[in-house]
Amino acid sequence: MFLILNINPRKYQMSNSEILQKKLHQDSIVKVGGAFDAMSAKLVENAGFDAVWAGSFAISATHALPDASILTMTEFLNASSIMVNACNIPIIADCDTGFGGPSNVTHMVRKYESAGISSICIEDQIFPKQNSLLEGGQNDLLSEKEFVAKILAAKEARIDKDFLIMARVEALISGAGMDEALTRATAYENAGADAILIHSKQKTPDEIFEFTELWKGTTPLVVVPTTYDTVKISELVSHNIKMVIYANQTLRTAHMAMKELLQKMIKAESISEFDEEMSTMQQIFELQEMYNLKNKEKEIEEELKKLGYIS
Repeated sequence: MFLILNINPRKYQMSNSEILQKKLHQDSIVKVGGAFDAMSAKLVENAGFDAVWAGSFAISATHALPDASILTMTEFLNASSIMVNACNIPIIADCDTGFGGPSNVTHMVRKYESAGISSICIEDQIFPKQNSLLEGGQNDLLSEKEFVAKILAAKEARIDKDFLIMARVEALISGAGMDEALTRATAYENAGADAILIHSKQKTPDEIFEFTELWKGTTPLVVVPTTYDTVKISELVSHNIKMVIYANQTLRTAHMAMKELLQKMIKAESISEFDEEMSTMQQIFELQEMYNLKNKEKEIEEELKKLGYIS
């Protein structure tokens, strides 16, 4: 006699890491918006972006500190974790150089993955690094061998095979040239990177497009068009770019808006003249989900009435 169990299995739900991996291998380009805290991350999600970029430049700026390996891994992790709790879309964490050598990368991946972050990006600059777009900045490269060791450590450390490891190639930034960029990207692909971020500080996308035309690999390519901001999405797609990251525009917009408002406010007789330059309180309440909170309170009150606690 066989016992038949009537089991109703829970419907399988893809993790955000798996969702990000699948999107990266589709025909359409993945659009990622930069954030620096929970509010900006939520706004990125509400605008319809596929993922959030928790960028080291923006997070450092919220501490009024240079993007120069000043903040610790724990501080960056805390900022990214807050975004995870605020959003339902994947969070891609900018982890600079990986906070040290392979052992540090191992520790970092375990911490970031357990926090619910979907992807980490590490770059092949030496530690301590400076922002890639800083004029006259320190952009020396780590040896190919040493950076491959970090990728191998990251792969070994992850539990979920879909936890996305992005390798950022800084050869074009450092002046090492196109051949070096291609050589390193190939090495990082062979080491198991899930995506290659090819970075440039030129004002046109020409060297990025040259790279894509010479690239023989199959690993998805990622770009950050901060300096070559006239490039069109259609151009990126036609050059087989699979992800575009708008890394710092939210920070720069917020900085300018606050700075300009404060400069006017300090001289104003009345702040009413600035009402149209600000979000309403109701819009902030919506972002905070205050109305959902009030609805929940009403539901609990109704339940208490049914139980006889409220007449």
